[in-house]
Amino acid sequence: VGEGPPSSQPRRFYYGLLFTVRGVWDDNIFLSHSHKTSDYYFAIEPQLTLGIGDIQGRSRSYLRLDYMPSGLLYVNHSDEDAFNQLIHLEGGYSTGRLRLSLSQDVVLLQSANLNSFIDTTGLWANTDASAPTRMNIFNTRLRAEYDLTGKLYLQGEIDSYTYFYPNNISDYTVAGGLYLYYRWLPKVSVGVGGTFGYNWVDDPTPNQSFEQVNLRLNYEVTAKLGLYASGGVEFRQFDGDRSTYTTPVFEVGLSYYPFEATTFTLAAGRRIYNSGFEPGQDFTNSYVIGRFQQRLFHRVYLGLAAGYENANYFAADDNVNATRDDNYWFIEPSLDLLITRWLSTGVYYLHREDDSNVDFFGFEDNQVGVRATVRF
Repeated sequence: VGEGPPSSQPRRFYYGLLFTVRGVWDDNIFLSHSHKTSDYYFAIEPQLTLGIGDIQGRSRSYLRLDYMPSGLLYVNHSDEDAFNQLIHLEGGYSTGRLRLSLSQDVVLLQSANLNSFIDTTGLWANTDASAPTRMNIFNTRLRAEYDLTGKLYLQGEIDSYTYFYPNNISDYTVAGGLYLYYRWLPKVSVGVGGTFGYNWVDDPTPNQSFEQVNLRLNYEVTAKLGLYASGGVEFRQFDGDRSTYTTPVFEVGLSYYPFEATTFTLAAGRRIYNSGFEPGQDFTNSYVIGRFQQRLFHRVYLGLAAGYENANYFAADDNVNATRDDNYWFIEPSLDLLITRWLSTGVYYLHREDDSNVDFFGFEDNQVGVRATVRF
């Protein structure tokens, strides 16, 4: 409750503890197409944040740790109880001309769609799996910026990410990139460069290599507006006889605070993933999500989140016929009340729906939840 623009005054040491409890009725806990099963469950979600330095603005040296376990307890289906974990470790170092940042994300899921520290209700369902599924994600991100002149700077990138599905198709990717940026205006930078990488995939999907050429725009965060955009083309090659696959890729992030009590964020993108459940297939994932929050009377928060995702499958091997296409969307209105400085309570409704050309993967899901959060 109560997101706002980043503070310009970094604290030397920061700690925070949130403790959230949710009670939820879900009319389709297995995300089934034809045989819905409903149940009530309770979610217990503490979140710990520790930090040193400029963990908000990230313009100076800092170190930050976020950890959130999530326990789900079902009333009538105790065999679906799950324990999930989100871990984020991030650090940055600046010497003036040289700026370094390194982050590590670990997501350990037993069965739930736990998306991020912000979206814990499961806005993005795993449509590739079409059901609650065990999954572990490991993502390492290294960035280095060096000022060549007052107007030009280089940015080097190294990424490593793993999607591990026990008993299904897992994959591991290492990628690197180099970009040259020009400070067009004091708060606006434009860049051009490329990214290349290699993708190891479990059998029977072949291993893959890829290259990207991208243009980028970075509007440094101000008190009211922040914008990042990247767009380009990816060329992907496959071990075997499959020809090169060429597709546009992009990423956009926008944060806007027109008034002190109003928050709007938007994210959109398009990239390629390996399917964990369709042998010999990848899919292009295109998405857009918007979040709006309005504070009323200093204590009431009205929220609305909505998003859309298209997953279009294609063959990674000449011997595979890939025709699956999924269109997924969700909407989540919410109302929260700040009772005291340290206690809030709220209610939300979540509708999720996947319209797939393969009926087995399609589903509709409705959830109604109440929650209470204590802040220390």
